[in-house]
Amino acid sequence: MNITVILIIVGVIVLGAITLVIVGVRDREGRDDPLQERLVEFVERGELASLEEIELSQSLTDRVIIPMARRFGEIALRFTPQNALEQTARKIELAGNPKGLEPTLFWAGRFGAAIGIAALLFFVLSVSAIDWSWGRKIIIVVLFTLLGFYIPELLLNSRINRRQDEVRKALPDALDLLTICVEAGLGFDGAMAKVNEKWDNELSLSFGRVLREIQLGKLRREALRDMSDRIDISEMTSFVAAIVQSEQLGVSMSKVLRIQADQMRIRRRQAAEEKAQQAPIKMLFPMGVLIFPSLLIILLGPAAVQLMRSALGAMF
Repeated sequence: MNITVILIIVGVIVLGAITLVIVGVRDREGRDDPLQERLVEFVERGELASLEEIELSQSLTDRVIIPMARRFGEIALRFTPQNALEQTARKIELAGNPKGLEPTLFWAGRFGAAIGIAALLFFVLSVSAIDWSWGRKIIIVVLFTLLGFYIPELLLNSRINRRQDEVRKALPDALDLLTICVEAGLGFDGAMAKVNEKWDNELSLSFGRVLREIQLGKLRREALRDMSDRIDISEMTSFVAAIVQSEQLGVSMSKVLRIQADQMRIRRRQAAEEKAQQAPIKMLFPMGVLIFPSLLIILLGPAAVQLMRSALGAMF
């Protein structure tokens, strides 16, 4: 096959894969239906327009790329086990639904990254002057394809860990503010509203979602338990259990919040001490790979040169 044709095919595949990955992590800015937003915009301006004109007024991404990525994701989902889909939806929920990500777009990004890396490596190995057998080339392509397939999964797990750490760090201060507000006469819902108003982090956003769910008719204990499931850390589970028991048994809410704040601060300090004790072990690998070889070269390099110039070096 002509090298130009191979180049065009690989370029199209890589471009499509990169597009799918970008769409998978693209910030949707909370927009559920761009066409509906355009329709509302035209109505507010008092302009009369047909449905075709409204649809054509959208960007190319909303009209073409996003539907293509969703369709590709739906095709990929047909070959994905139901258990994997449920786990993906669960992980996206734990990550805080980053940038409007959906299981369809996530799996489209995974397959797109794998196909893009495979096509790029195939092209590089085909045109390069590396004298490798086709078996070795296929092994390299397969290994990096699997790596590209699991990169979005690693990024999602990293997002989950960062979100949980952020909530874990903010929880003691949030409980202090809740305690102050409750002791000042506010109800627990009003205290959560104050936290949501004063701060802008994952915990305050979770409190805001709880308040909206309560306003829509959900019971407070159910909304709090759902929040605990969405965050999935032991500190939040303990806090929600204490609040629910306080509400059921009639215990003073301010005392419960103060005790919880003290416990959360102790847990945060213990977690910091644990990470400090893990630091020397984590430093061994970069020190052994990056620092020690440089020190050996600097310290033993002159001695090696002198030995090479001496009579001992002349013997060898």
